[in-house]
Amino acid sequence: MDPIVFAMPGSERQAAAIAACLPGRPGDAEVRRFPDGESYVRLLQPVAGCEAVVVCTLDRPDAKLVPLLWLAAAAREGGAMRVGLVAPYLAYMRQDKVFRAGEIVSARHFAALLGASFDWLVTVDPHLHRIGSRGEIFARPAIAVHAAPAIASWIGQAVRAPLLVGPDEESQQLVDDIASRCGADSIVLAKQRFGDHEVSIDASVLPAAAGRMLVLVDDMVSTARTMLASARLLREHGYPAPVCVGVHALFAEAACADLQAVAADIVTCDTVAHPSNRIPVAERLAAGIRQALQAPAGSGDTL
Repeated sequence: MDPIVFAMPGSERQAAAIAACLPGRPGDAEVRRFPDGESYVRLLQPVAGCEAVVVCTLDRPDAKLVPLLWLAAAAREGGAMRVGLVAPYLAYMRQDKVFRAGEIVSARHFAALLGASFDWLVTVDPHLHRIGSRGEIFARPAIAVHAAPAIASWIGQAVRAPLLVGPDEESQQLVDDIASRCGADSIVLAKQRFGDHEVSIDASVLPAAAGRMLVLVDDMVSTARTMLASARLLREHGYPAPVCVGVHALFAEAACADLQAVAADIVTCDTVAHPSNRIPVAERLAAGIRQALQAPAGSGDTL
């Protein structure tokens, strides 16, 4: 039986694209707020004996979390065989280490909240750099699909003679993967962060421009300070304005407008809805769902 794919508010387009790749049947649910701000959910079709899939990208996650958990509860109480979560962007994964006394590793607690309600999870490139594997924080099957194949395909079609640039050491694996897939050279800059809005970039590794088009790549763009500092540095060293490519288009405050002032173009995957979305990942997510539906409890993998 094909899975039933439910969309949380704001994720309708993603859910429809994923369902079309499975195949899957679109689900229908009512999700709204009472006048006092509490969440109300109701399934508008039966799910007994079915695989229920809930699509909810988790940017700005706090307001989404309670109705998401209520919808999972409704599917489970309605008799769904299993309830899975597709979160194209998975929040709180950056908070993966205690830096100062009194902090918590939010990634572990957020994973525990989701694991208590969902039988499996599929996401795109979660930002886990200090946690060795998803199995350390997710007790259920947790599958991360990579955006690199989709990004490499877009670069191969849209950019002539690309030189891929990673803004910091954390971007090394992503940049190298994309470069190998599209047959491009790549370099990675060195970054030092001084706070949420201040970074310093070292350009000592920059080669000569040599007529190549620079593609600056990072997994998420939030304040955009890292990309801004990198793009400005590249311009100072005689390079043309780079194409800025991000996996997750979070774009806090005026980040997108600031980046537009120094970039030739801004392109992102459609994990978070944004006008810069030009790289679809529905096929990658559908592949992850198919794997999750076949996975035994407690397993996880990367596509």
